[in-house]
Amino acid sequence: MAYEGRRIQIRGIVQGVGFRPWVFRLAAQHAIGGWVRNDASGVTIEAFGPEAALEALIADLRGTPPPAAQIQSVHSLRIPARLLRTFEIVESEIAADRRVSIPADLATCAECLAEVHDPDDRRHRYAFTNCTNCGPRFTIARAVPYDRPHTTMAAFVMCDQCRAEYETPSNRRFHAQPNACPACGPRLWLADSGGIDTAAPDAIAAAADALRHGCIVAVKGLGGFHLACDASQEPAVAALRVRKRRDEKPLAVMVATLADAERLADMTDAERSLLTSIERPVVIVPRRPGAGLAPGVAPRNSTVGLMLPYTPLHHLLLADAGRPLVMTSGNLAEEPLACTNDDALTRLGGLADFFLMHDRDIETRCDDSVARVIRGKPVVFRRSRGYVPRGVGVLEPFAQTTLACGAMLKNTFCFGVDDTAYLGPHVGDLDNVETYESYERGIERFERFLDTTPTVVAHDLHPDYLSTRYALQRPGVLHIAVQHHHAHIASAMAEHRLEGPVIGVAYDGTGLGTDGTAWGGEILLAHYTHFERLATFRPIALAGGDLAIRQVWRLALAVLDDAYGGDAPLDALALFAEVPAAEVAVARQMMAAQLNTVPAHGVGRYFDAIGALALVRTESRFEGQVALEWNLTADPSDDERYEFVAGRRHGIWELDLRPSVRAIVDDLMAGRSTAAISARFHNTIAAATGELVRSAIDRVGRHPVVLSGGCFQNARLAEGVARDLGPAASVVLHESVPPGDGGIALGQAVVANAIVQAGRQRVSEGICA
Repeated sequence: MAYEGRRIQIRGIVQGVGFRPWVFRLAAQHAIGGWVRNDASGVTIEAFGPEAALEALIADLRGTPPPAAQIQSVHSLRIPARLLRTFEIVESEIAADRRVSIPADLATCAECLAEVHDPDDRRHRYAFTNCTNCGPRFTIARAVPYDRPHTTMAAFVMCDQCRAEYETPSNRRFHAQPNACPACGPRLWLADSGGIDTAAPDAIAAAADALRHGCIVAVKGLGGFHLACDASQEPAVAALRVRKRRDEKPLAVMVATLADAERLADMTDAERSLLTSIERPVVIVPRRPGAGLAPGVAPRNSTVGLMLPYTPLHHLLLADAGRPLVMTSGNLAEEPLACTNDDALTRLGGLADFFLMHDRDIETRCDDSVARVIRGKPVVFRRSRGYVPRGVGVLEPFAQTTLACGAMLKNTFCFGVDDTAYLGPHVGDLDNVETYESYERGIERFERFLDTTPTVVAHDLHPDYLSTRYALQRPGVLHIAVQHHHAHIASAMAEHRLEGPVIGVAYDGTGLGTDGTAWGGEILLAHYTHFERLATFRPIALAGGDLAIRQVWRLALAVLDDAYGGDAPLDALALFAEVPAAEVAVARQMMAAQLNTVPAHGVGRYFDAIGALALVRTESRFEGQVALEWNLTADPSDDERYEFVAGRRHGIWELDLRPSVRAIVDDLMAGRSTAAISARFHNTIAAATGELVRSAIDRVGRHPVVLSGGCFQNARLAEGVARDLGPAASVVLHESVPPGDGGIALGQAVVANAIVQAGRQRVSEGICA
């Protein structure tokens, strides 16, 4: 029987997911000789055997990879035959052409969890148990290829038993890079608030006991520290809020099992699937009334963010505590997540009563991801642990390595290399020094993983965004400015591999437009290289600029004065009984004189304004708070809406909600319920959007309709727009890339690449818009 040879190159998420051991077993199954190794771009196989066996091997490689693997491509090349009877896993190759193929961190598998709970197993209650199917990956990686010497596990020398597992092809831990046991791996201890080891014989059990007694415990996880407390004890939750300086923003809750989650929330099959997925995000679900959670977990909020344990440490802690635990980011206010022991003791010393710590270093901080089911499919709101650094394949390969610097809020950055875009982990709001420094280090780390230096740097139009300033400080590159809402739409186009053009509906709070005003309620005809603004919302006057975004009564005042020509019935509205008359007078003077007053077209500002008016909220304590409460207030059974008008103004179509505002005031004065008013307001925005989109289709033709921007984290709005359009349009929503500013860097990257591909700019020509 004639022997042949094949060199098979596989690209994708194929390192750290048990891929080489799986290839080894496949080769044995097909009686094929040769070898497999990691390289800097993925995995390379040289296989020798009969042609039929080789073809069968290639078919299996394409069709049945390990669960955590994601194959982007399989290329096979004929090579001279060699008579090799054995198949080996060989040392990884370091090459100049490297690509990120490190997998995301993987939730603990059922086999490892069974060992952790088995009193007769040598890994009983061992918090760092893992195998090729689970455990830390991205957060411990220091370089590629993904091998133990390139991770923070390099400091731990495997004992004889672990080494035997690592070297035995039939073992589940064959080439599991973080493999360890109590005899040779990382150790865990419980320290007091001053960092002194309590010498507890079982640190996890002692931490669980402290939590049951109302203490706050800082827990070192995969990508950083959590601050944990008993989610059923209101005093503990209240103390955590005071210490963390987090007034009302919802807190994530971790529960031990899916059954425990069911007791707290009403969930669909899609939500159960998302909650138990290998990514283990925080999933926003409807909370059951009387579920037993402390009111302070999510004040005035009918939903709760639930997640399941994703490390043995979390599984053991939840089991020992015997109750749901708040698991919120280990930081103060909007500082970056603490990820080293020393940093945690310094920054969280005044927040936590105890510290559950270990000595496995975290190389890259990575917050928990957050997701929700919309239209029956998962939509990621915050893309971080479990998803990063998984690449997004793009239609047009990047002509040059591209860095997209993202937005000011909810920042992520993005690298575009060859046919893949790599979104970095969630960084947060770039409004303090520590977060900005974390942003810079994150970009440097990705450059090291990719072994590349960008020659194209994309950024937002806004000159005062710190991400823009960072971009413009990088010398010797082509700087490309990308309009905020164009980037939103392009991110969804890239995620779904749409060629364009599309009709883009970009709804958010604020983004600088090409005319120098604040946009945020935009209907665009979008190509990758350019866009046309087809329609927008009538602007709201922001008296005091950004102050109006926090003091939302100013937004309510602006829409009322606009709707009533300055003669709104403020005395009849409960909101304005809460605002000093002198402050109202000053705000009106500012708007009349257009002094420190910015016109803003953002749909998010309308949600804030009407929500403030109806819910009697003078302030927003965190971004989107009032809009979120307004959304959750809506009566799901009410399908009525208010009137609106649309017409051409300044050359484009503009939606005018003044009739709606007057009708809402009438309803408030007549005593109609806020649930009904909220439902009708949502229905109005959905119907108005449908009308604007249908008008756009009449003018520019039938194209896919893409919904993007932070407002489309609102499930009722997204589903309402899709329902209103019905069969008139093919509606596309985000899924694995956030619709908010956390996904905008992907859009910046593909727009910049399209401009470069079109030959519109060269490095010497500087900035283009």
